[in-house]
Amino acid sequence: MTGSGEGWLNDGLDVPGADSGLWVSGVDYISGWREAREAADRLNRALLGVGLELSAVRAVASTSEDGRGVVRLMGWPAAVGRLAELLEVRADSDGGAA
Repeated sequence: MTGSGEGWLNDGLDVPGADSGLWVSGVDYISGWREAREAADRLNRALLGVGLELSAVRAVASTSEDGRGVVRLMGWPAAVGRLAELLEVRADSDGGAA
């Protein structure tokens, strides 16, 4: 999933790399990461669909220590605030139902 420019990965939203945690021998990190990647891509498409730039807010795939997929939302406070506003409007229009 890409943003509006080629340098969107180096925009100051630090995403920890493989060397930021412990890797345990025998744990299948790839399966969990693939599942998280699919979910992150879906969320990133939705973020783009509502007019948010991936250089300001985006979902990032990762894994937990035990290999489960994890999706983290990373963004600048203003962009995350805009996303919160969109979700609040949606929740209000649906009577709070998810």
